[in-house]
Amino acid sequence: MKIKDLNVWLSFSIFNLFGYLEQMKMTYSVTVEPGEETIPVNTVYCLGMNYADHAREMGADVPTEPVVFIKPATSIINGESPILLPTFSNDIHHEIELVVLVDNVPENISVVDAETYILAYGVGLDLTARDIQSIAKKKGLPWTTAKGFDGSAPVSRFLAAKNNLIKPTTMLRLTINGQVKQQDTIGKMLLPVPVIIAHLSKYFTLRRGDLIFTGTPEGVGPLQPGDIVTVELVDIISFTTRVQKS
Repeated sequence: MKIKDLNVWLSFSIFNLFGYLEQMKMTYSVTVEPGEETIPVNTVYCLGMNYADHAREMGADVPTEPVVFIKPATSIINGESPILLPTFSNDIHHEIELVVLVDNVPENISVVDAETYILAYGVGLDLTARDIQSIAKKKGLPWTTAKGFDGSAPVSRFLAAKNNLIKPTTMLRLTINGQVKQQDTIGKMLLPVPVIIAHLSKYFTLRRGDLIFTGTPEGVGPLQPGDIVTVELVDIISFTTRVQKS
């Protein structure tokens, strides 16, 4: 290799190294109130079809076992940030969900003990590339591309669990351009939050900063550029965002 070529190669390699190091320093975090504590996000666990009416609207049987999938931390964005529709899908759907932030959880905990490891609650969207997911389902393939793409999990600020604001009667509500599209109580979940945490602890090491998306009620549907979307835990916490093309 000539000296000139070697210098170019070294310059390019160093540039890539610094870029990699900068990327490694990036963290995806959520804010907990009161106190404005910032907690880095680790793994995002999600429950599929945890509302019977949603399972039916998807043409699926109501599950007898928990349906679990995972999103990467890079799916997390601030709920107030615009939703950027990815170019690889023509059918991005909204799915509003109660989101739980957990502490370090021991292995295989009981349902009775699970609630003590909840740090905070928020509300979020499990954005889904429905066209990609439908193809994957037909082929018996994983949903990762349809569910885990960058920005597919907008979330609100989080409220400390010790405030005891979340009840079975707490209402999830999603509106698009002022029209209610999804609305139901968290008490309608097939598996309540402590049961979900206990179940996950059998298979995964749950760490401080892990998020759990607990499932969506019926009424899921497509988003269009220009839509104004409001996502609420009614009378508790909410965010509003705008849908844009990438």
